[in-house]
Amino acid sequence: ENDAGDYTCVCGDKQSTASLAVHALPVVFKAELKNEEVPEGASVSLRCELSKAAPVQWKIGSKVLKASDKYQMRQPGTTAELVIHDLEVKDA
Repeated sequence: ENDAGDYTCVCGDKQSTASLAVHALPVVFKAELKNEEVPEGASVSLRCELSKAAPVQWKIGSKVLKASDKYQMRQPGTTAELVIHDLEVKDA
């Protein structure tokens, strides 16, 4: 819900009105992704933490990843997590 707008205090036939503007804070990374070394065939979880809940996109190089049997994306609250299953050498 949007809290910005005009608020009015009314007392009898008198009133006072003020306009409230709410500025969104930028999202920053509170915890960055970490480098991982994993044997092939295993799974790995890549995780980072944001300053507030916001949608994220996962990419390898310039390719956007889509959820599948191999790539599992979770975003509980402010944590963004990518789980990659059944790792192959070409997934590096």
